[in-house]
Amino acid sequence: MQTGQAKPLLRALAGEALSPPPWWLMRQAGRYLPEYREVRARARDFVELCLTPELAAELTLQPIRRYGMHGAILFSDILMLPYALGQKLAFHEGEGPVLERIEDPAAVGKLDARRIASALDPVFETARRVRGGLDPRTTLIGFAGAPWTVATYMVEGGGSRDFRRVKSWAYRDPQGFDALIDLLADATIEYLTGQIGAGVEVVQLFDSWAGTLPEPAFVRWVIEPTRRIVAALKVRFAGCPIIGFPRGAGMLHERYLRDTGVDGIGIDTAVPPGYAHRTLQPLGTVQGNLDPVLLLVGGAALEEAVRGLRQMLGAGPYIFNLGHGVLPETPAENVQALARLLSEPVLAQPMDA
Repeated sequence: MQTGQAKPLLRALAGEALSPPPWWLMRQAGRYLPEYREVRARARDFVELCLTPELAAELTLQPIRRYGMHGAILFSDILMLPYALGQKLAFHEGEGPVLERIEDPAAVGKLDARRIASALDPVFETARRVRGGLDPRTTLIGFAGAPWTVATYMVEGGGSRDFRRVKSWAYRDPQGFDALIDLLADATIEYLTGQIGAGVEVVQLFDSWAGTLPEPAFVRWVIEPTRRIVAALKVRFAGCPIIGFPRGAGMLHERYLRDTGVDGIGIDTAVPPGYAHRTLQPLGTVQGNLDPVLLLVGGAALEEAVRGLRQMLGAGPYIFNLGHGVLPETPAENVQALARLLSEPVLAQPMDA
């Protein structure tokens, strides 16, 4: 990829150190915006909201209009993929997602990857609509859940505190569990291929529950399927950067970045910026990792944290983001304050921290 291209986010993913850094926020389209709540009320449920291109495109663009982020991430959900495969899915207010549990290889065999193109075409149409409405310097970001994280929801039937069902199956019958991971890897390749074909310029793989696995399982069910997805996409779309977000990976971040082939790595709030500067930035672009509660609180605490991250990470390839998603209670004016802080000149001064 040429580093002279105009879009700051793509330049950062190509290895440039930019000041100010490009930025976007996970869950930047959401309930903290009054205009989001108005659009949300027009859909019967969350699944319909994600699969109605007119509404999803509007929600994708809302934070860009307000704050001018350098990345616009498609409004959708990682569970659209199991829904497209034929798993029953519902979102209940205040409870999160509820899925009909997948508990054995026989249930995996009932899922149908041939449905992806037709079932998820509304997401591709959303991408086409958004791409046509973006400023030339704004990058369109697509995404999918990584196989391990999507599998946790499919097996647990929703969110989980201890991931007992999915881990029990994986440890008891690793070959049988591999069938689900392999299906999800193939389906993710097709899903992201459709997004990129529709105009997406960067894709992110969300592995929100990567940190729940010990190292051998992490290698088998996080690194290996991610490497497979990245390799397939690089063959099909050599110029499309890929960001991995292995939340909670701790000391395994370096191995993830080395072994998967991703161009950039999202780091969660617990990752020390000094470690990211010394260990991860020599290998690829780092994205993150402001605590979302600091954005919620705002004021002097937010200012100090933002300047500290920029000083530590700004001398290398860096994309400013949160360590997880925007909290629904976040005041919209705090995001405006963040936009202002990120536009200020800050001298990058990496330290041995």
